[in-house]
Amino acid sequence: MKAVDRKAGARRPAGFSRAVRSVTSFLMVIVLTYLGLLAVTFFIGRVMPIDPVLAIVGDRASGELVARVREEMGFNKPLWQQFYIYIGKALQGDFGTSVLTSNPVMQDIRRAFPATLELATLGIFIGVLFGVPMGVWAAVRQGRWVDQVVRVLGLVGYSVPIFWLGLMGLVLFYAKLDWVGGPGRLDVVYEYTLTNVSGLLLLDAAMARQWDAFANVLSHLVLPATLLGFFSMAYISRMTRSFMLHELSQEYVVAARAKGLSEARIIWRHALRNAMVPLVTVITLSYAGLLEGSVLTETVFAWPGLGLYITNSLQNADMNAVLGGTIVVGSVFIGLNLLSDLLYKTLDPRTRIR
Repeated sequence: MKAVDRKAGARRPAGFSRAVRSVTSFLMVIVLTYLGLLAVTFFIGRVMPIDPVLAIVGDRASGELVARVREEMGFNKPLWQQFYIYIGKALQGDFGTSVLTSNPVMQDIRRAFPATLELATLGIFIGVLFGVPMGVWAAVRQGRWVDQVVRVLGLVGYSVPIFWLGLMGLVLFYAKLDWVGGPGRLDVVYEYTLTNVSGLLLLDAAMARQWDAFANVLSHLVLPATLLGFFSMAYISRMTRSFMLHELSQEYVVAARAKGLSEARIIWRHALRNAMVPLVTVITLSYAGLLEGSVLTETVFAWPGLGLYITNSLQNADMNAVLGGTIVVGSVFIGLNLLSDLLYKTLDPRTRIR
């Protein structure tokens, strides 16, 4: 009995040390990835053929003024020292002041990001809601007309430019049929009656019980969100089909059929459950892609989100805003990648620490 206790006690420190090493390596990956992101954005800002000082003071400013502003901004210091200062300010959320809006960049990002978050969240919800069942159906009916239709829809989602779909959607559903709201997030009549609390206008309207404003927000949101949902649905359905074909060819499916289990239970409870392990990563990264890749959609629909903010800043040589938005987008990618890793370990017991 004592020998068993001694063995158990010997195993516990070994397991604890493995857990500590795993957590340490996990944190190191986060730190190194974020430092790499900061380094990339810093050096991109320095090699761009845009002088941030001239963007602030203007081309006609005197040499003395340019030199004084350059010294105040620290651009006269060695590059390594500039990078050190840049990291310190970025970790505090200080990305400088926007030339375009004269506001702190982080303040502008806090205002713009909820709009992108609302749009991307509804888009990924639509993509998952339709993409996963379509992929499962295509895998079960492999080679039949259903499979061909799903594959064609996926091809269309990949091939057709999303800005063209957005323009055609506005012409048809807004200009011709008047089924949806036009560009922007809200009609002017509601801008001064709806209190913006969280930045998520659907949530704010529902919490305030302003259902007419809620309907108006939804009418503006449904078309761009559907387009993003169609784009993500194409990828999710394709990957779901691939994962399901792999699972349906496994021996446990043959054994389940031999035991007399229903086909629906085999597909939805067993095969799809195993396919969800890699599919979670696909969905998470698709969501991250919508959060940073909706620039064209926001531009077409005049959606005041982060993508439109970065685009306007780039067109006006506002590098503080561009680099600040890039860091935020990169941070979102890092966070969602870490979330997908955690979910992967939760769904797949084989990847857990023993």
